[in-house]
Amino acid sequence: MRAMQYERFGGPEVLREADVPDPVAGPGESLVEVAAAGVNFGDIKQIAGEHTEGPYAPKGPLPRIPGMEVVGRTADGRRVLGYVAQGGYAARTVVADRDLVTLPDGVSAGEALALLVQGLTAWHLLRSVARIRPGESVVVHAAAGGTGSLAVQLAREFGAGRVIATASSDEKRAFALELGADAAVDGGAEGYRERVLDANHGHPVDIILDAIGGPVLDSALDALGYLGRLVTYGASSRQAAAAIDPGRLAVDSITVAGFWLIPLIAAEGAGGPALEELLDLAARRRLRPLVGAAYDLGHARDAHEDLMARRTKGKLILSP
Repeated sequence: MRAMQYERFGGPEVLREADVPDPVAGPGESLVEVAAAGVNFGDIKQIAGEHTEGPYAPKGPLPRIPGMEVVGRTADGRRVLGYVAQGGYAARTVVADRDLVTLPDGVSAGEALALLVQGLTAWHLLRSVARIRPGESVVVHAAAGGTGSLAVQLAREFGAGRVIATASSDEKRAFALELGADAAVDGGAEGYRERVLDANHGHPVDIILDAIGGPVLDSALDALGYLGRLVTYGASSRQAAAAIDPGRLAVDSITVAGFWLIPLIAAEGAGGPALEELLDLAARRRLRPLVGAAYDLGHARDAHEDLMARRTKGKLILSP
């Protein structure tokens, strides 16, 4: 079958098209004929050799086939969305049944793929970690990105009283407002507290979802009110945040928590109520997953280069 694989670690240049044997499903697994595969920064990290050790690292010797998300059909004809630790960049792949969910009518492959890693991350940030309550104010950093754009919409869907988006450009802030944010401000560290409080009518906020880290995280803590929660799930700034004084948290009973989706999937599977709720919201057009460009599987290298250069907007997909 057709697949993209890498024989050594590196950048997009290590990806090569190959003809490889079909995978064989075992007990508790399904063979999926892949119609589309999602592209993630996690795929780029896989081929770069990051996270090569530990319980969540890809298994087996090189060469390997990257890719974590697929849409396709099972042998019995079901149209499904599935998560795989690796192996998605191929014409066929094997998916554990607990990581599969049947797609509802009206949800495209691109929309479904946008809801797997990014959608589940946004859902758990709000529901499982921040434990959002009706009427609370929510700040979403990088609100025009894959996870951020879904978090803005889900915060509104889950009853937030006010949703404040941060983004780095006027265009991105305008897009966040289109998605349903009540206000959108620059997300830079300098002047952060003043801009966020002003956007919240002068009041500290209840929840902040941060994928930037560094000085932005430091500034964000100052914008939280009593019993406020900050959830960190990335560090796109590639800068270290300052050490947090526990006394600073105690004064206003502030919580700082972290989240990474992959250990949760490893423990509980990707399929289940959370993903089904996301797909139902998309089918009813209450959730707007952002779909970007589609590439032929053989051009996976181009997709990675475009993603790394931030030339793209929305979920990138590969078609075998």
